[in-house]
Amino acid sequence: MIARLRGTLLEKAPSRIVVDVAGVGYDVQVPLSTFYPLGEEGSTVQLRVHTHVREDLLALYGFATALEHDLFERLIAINGVGPKLALAVLSGIEPEELVRAVRESDVARLTRIPGVGKKTAERIGLELKDRLPLTMGAIEKPAASDADRRRADVLSALTNLGYQSNAAEKALDKVFAADSDAMFETALRAALKALMRP
Repeated sequence: MIARLRGTLLEKAPSRIVVDVAGVGYDVQVPLSTFYPLGEEGSTVQLRVHTHVREDLLALYGFATALEHDLFERLIAINGVGPKLALAVLSGIEPEELVRAVRESDVARLTRIPGVGKKTAERIGLELKDRLPLTMGAIEKPAASDADRRRADVLSALTNLGYQSNAAEKALDKVFAADSDAMFETALRAALKALMRP
């Protein structure tokens, strides 16, 4: 049973990615809430995984957070909700908003999710409601974006070089305001130039 994958993102398309782990490519289906924060092809990814096994099929479903994973497993436990519909639900509504809609019995919001009719929405609302306290405990902060990680890496490098954190932060504000996509070396060089100016 595969529970987690960490590797290189080989292919990326909405609802499906391929992750290379030590030379083996894993085809993983993902909700849009997991897909959008992913980096570009070639970047490192880490996913929580649900392995779905049937007689004629072995499918992997990947999630960026424990909340998405938890909600998916609770959704597929509901009668009439399979993995495809559970993935569609998580793609059609943010996980935190799904929790809120279930808690408030907001059937109208649930029926706005593509593929979810009134009966299914009522069933999801009814069957998930009693399980929400556990689900809410699984909320995680979203993974930092590439830009946030780059900024943190450059800040760490500057402070390791002896620059004060406040001065480094100000320099980085200017660097990333001028070029929000600046790579590590470019940003570090530009920040050093700014810090060396009298």
